[in-house]
Amino acid sequence: MGSADSKLNFRKAVIQLTTKTQPVEATDDAFWDQFWADTATSVQDVFALVPAAEIRAVREESPSNLATLCYKAVEKLVQGAESGCHSEKEKQIVLNCSRLLTRVLPYIFEDPDWRGFFWSTVPGAGRGGGEDDDENARPLAESLLLAIADLLFCPDFTVQSHRRSTVDSAEDVHSLDSCEYIWEAGVGFAHSPQPNYIHDMNRMELLKLLLTCFSEAMYLPPAPDSGSTNPWVQFFCSTENRHALPLFTSLLNTVCAYDPVGYGIPYNHLLFSDYREPLVEEAAQVLIVTLDHDSATSTSPTVDGTTTGTAMDDADPPGPENLFVNYLSRIHREEDFQFVLKGIARLLSNPLLQTYLPNSTKKIQFHQELLVLFWKLCDFNKKFLFFVLKSSDVLDILVPILYFLNDARADQSRVGLMHIGVFILLLLSGERNFGVRLNKPYSVRVPMDIPVFTGTHADLLIVVFHKIITSGHQRLQPLFDCLLTIVVNVSPYLKSLSMVAANKLLHLLEAFSTTWFLFSAAQNHHLVFFLLEVFNNIIQYQFDGNSNLVYAIIRKRSVFHQLANLPTDPPAIHKALQRRRRAPEPLSRTGSQEGASMEGSRPAAPAEPGTLKTSLVATPGIDKLTEKSQVSEDGTLRSLESASQPSSADGSPAAEVLSWKSKLPLQTIMRLLQVLVPQVEKICIDKGLTDESEILRFLQHGTLVGLLPVPHPILIRKYQANSGTAMWFRTYMWGVIYLRNVDPPVWYDTDVKLFEIQRV
Repeated sequence: MGSADSKLNFRKAVIQLTTKTQPVEATDDAFWDQFWADTATSVQDVFALVPAAEIRAVREESPSNLATLCYKAVEKLVQGAESGCHSEKEKQIVLNCSRLLTRVLPYIFEDPDWRGFFWSTVPGAGRGGGEDDDENARPLAESLLLAIADLLFCPDFTVQSHRRSTVDSAEDVHSLDSCEYIWEAGVGFAHSPQPNYIHDMNRMELLKLLLTCFSEAMYLPPAPDSGSTNPWVQFFCSTENRHALPLFTSLLNTVCAYDPVGYGIPYNHLLFSDYREPLVEEAAQVLIVTLDHDSATSTSPTVDGTTTGTAMDDADPPGPENLFVNYLSRIHREEDFQFVLKGIARLLSNPLLQTYLPNSTKKIQFHQELLVLFWKLCDFNKKFLFFVLKSSDVLDILVPILYFLNDARADQSRVGLMHIGVFILLLLSGERNFGVRLNKPYSVRVPMDIPVFTGTHADLLIVVFHKIITSGHQRLQPLFDCLLTIVVNVSPYLKSLSMVAANKLLHLLEAFSTTWFLFSAAQNHHLVFFLLEVFNNIIQYQFDGNSNLVYAIIRKRSVFHQLANLPTDPPAIHKALQRRRRAPEPLSRTGSQEGASMEGSRPAAPAEPGTLKTSLVATPGIDKLTEKSQVSEDGTLRSLESASQPSSADGSPAAEVLSWKSKLPLQTIMRLLQVLVPQVEKICIDKGLTDESEILRFLQHGTLVGLLPVPHPILIRKYQANSGTAMWFRTYMWGVIYLRNVDPPVWYDTDVKLFEIQRV
């Protein structure tokens, strides 16, 4: 039968379903088979031929027919999983049912009255198949999820058959050990199966259905307690699913082994269409959704130093119920860490390669999913985090993140990307090794819209952060605290800042210490405190290599004197705030010698008007996001009880300013200026100098030993998991998945509640 006939028959069946007012019996196979037995419709066809309005009409006017359609489609998937899908016809039925359910499920989820439907049992659908078996019947959702899991390891359908010849009887689905059928080599599996286009497409269809099952989360408003687990994910990632381990491994390995370059040959992707990418995207999305687990409220598995022969560490206690989280947290072999880290770094760097040889490699679009995955790995597996920081490989993650942050800074539709990039850097900056790694010279020249400089990865980070703060859009202001906290965390370890980076830091201090900025919001003075802390750390712990910064501080010494003499009387504060109303410019861009941008770079562009974006919940403040720890002599961290900020009694701006002005940590810098400024001035007068190289040479050999106050202990603000960030990650992740699934548009125009869809 031709495909046109096929579509026509399918459309007729849909029309019959929507016009029948009487319930159709579940036993009426002649009617129900029209939807899947005789048709060959692509998923795009199904979306076109089953319009949203008609699904909603059946849901409202003949609910029993919609219920039977879902039940019969699940039954077909269960039968396919039981039989092993040997004939082409069975495979076609499974794919048709899977596409139909992908189409219909969102409309079941959007109606609160239907939400329990899949968790109810259907008469006669017992686990044993017997008539009197109803009392231990499985809910429809469980039958569906187990069938999908079985079908994902179905020989000759989604995995290669291990049969030697066609004479052997078919592999028995029930005795099959799916660990031998893992999709890709990598963690815990050494054998890389021959790529098979058909198998990849079939896996992708089933994963799309699985993701749709999980998407019930999109139809619930963001709850502050966020402890609500997704019942679909909870069941699928439980011991009830006998394929949990091989499927977790298959998804992780498929993502991390993917090489979009096409076997290392530039321009190869123009010759061969890459059918792997859609599967890899789907795998990445399913993986991050299964790992949506609030680590703040659950006990993370404690990892001791023992290693076992298996890929998963046999850690005690058993850890989270969610097996995917459990397995992820127990990966421990060096070669597995190396495989995962190299894979993620390779994929994150892909958009940067584009800029050297335009179009030489296929440009991947799923970097946001990869960043969520990397975040989960670091958050749930501390051994992985330490591995990442053990060598300079961490810089292969840092550079792409800085590239994305810089590129997205003017684009309102990419606020979520900005946040996750900054969160990852905040998490990494809590570890001393990250600061140490930043001293590696930065020689890769990725074209970025930033001033040219010669220096280290620390310089790159500071220059990009300065660019975000001074030329990003307004909605990024809540991130300023985070950006500066990262700089504070790494500052005690920075051996030598370039002149460009030193000037950027002082420009930020200048901008943040203007009176109108300091007085205009209660929190703004925190930014000045962070910057002073950066300068103090470098002066106290890294004075020797940092003559550029010391010189910049001396040149801009008036800023520090102004801070020390900040007016605190109400009239002066009032006057400063009046001045602001006339000039609402967020931060002056003057006084920051911008210099030419790097060659080949394009300026960061705002979003095209009309671009869709999804709303995000607010992120917790920096005091909730982080926990203060003090670094002891031996390098260990001691947690500090955070004293709550005293709120000023009378609430007037003047009292507020007085309360923090006295705490400004200016002693070290004032002492430095007191000692060095007269010496520098003397050199200038004696030698009639206007040349800074001579002054820098003097500062390089100068010393302040014994002249500065006693070094303060180093304070690190480490990221700490909390339910606020867990909720933010959930809304961000589902927003990305919603926007990225446009062909077919699985959730488009359905009544999602987790976020709002907005146009820029």
